[in-house]
This record gives sequence, structure tokens and C-alpha cells, in this order.
Amino acid sequence: MQDEEIHTGRCLCGAVTFQTRGRLREVVACHCSQCRRQSGFYYAATSVSNDRLTVKGGEEVAWYRASPSAERGFCKQCGSALFWRHDGEADTSIMAGAFDQPSGLKIAYHIFCADKGDFYDITDGLPQSPKGREGLKTAEG
Repeated sequence: MQDEEIHTGRCLCGAVTFQTRGRLREVVACHCSQCRRQSGFYYAATSVSNDRLTVKGGEEVAWYRASPSAERGFCKQCGSALFWRHDGEADTSIMAGAFDQPSGLKIAYHIFCADKGDFYDITDGLPQSPKGREGLKTAEG
């Protein structure tokens, strides 16, 4: 039997830790106004199916309904943004910066670039979409 890929991570204070099993989705950089306002910059997140995510300290995760179809999970103690999930989906997005290093993660593309902050440029040469991307669940669809 082949070994499964395992990734671990946590919030800033360590009250919430998590482990993922199996391959993670590529990292998506979201520049929408919600992500910008919550993080101060943009979100960079991967995703894993819920049955492959184990969270310890889950009682320390607060969920904020940021839109009619999605919510954001953060640590009640230190405020670290950790998770994003779309209603009815079997996956949870996890902030790439919350993973222990080395994560092996890489950003694949940028979404909601039309809404990005005016204080930075996207210069990495990766694909940019003014809105979401087909096949990727967002708060807008």
C-alpha cells in the first residue's frame, strides 16, 4: 500500500491544529473584497475533502457567515484565518499559510483580480481571472 500524503498545520496560538490526508488541490489566490478585508491582503488557499481533514481544537473555531452561500472559520483565541467552506460542498478550503513547513504548496492562479487592492500588483506571471473560475466554488457561485 502506498503511503498517503500527510500535511499538518495550526493557528498562530496552537489552539487549533489540523491534519490532511491525501493530495491537496493547487493553491488559489483570491483577491475579492471579502478576502482582502479579512486578511489585509489576499487569501491563498488549498482544499481537501472533509473526510480527509481532521481538526483538533475544533471548539476553538468560530464560523462567520460572510455571504449567503459560504462561511469562514477562524481561531477564537488568536484570530487566525484558517478555513473557508461553501454550503453543501464536501470540501473545505484551508489557508496555505496555516500549514507547517515545508508544505510543498504552490499558487496556480489568481481569481477576482478586478477587485484586488490598489496597493499591490500581481507580477508572478500566473493566470489571472477578473472574477471566479469555472469549476471553482466561490461565494458568488
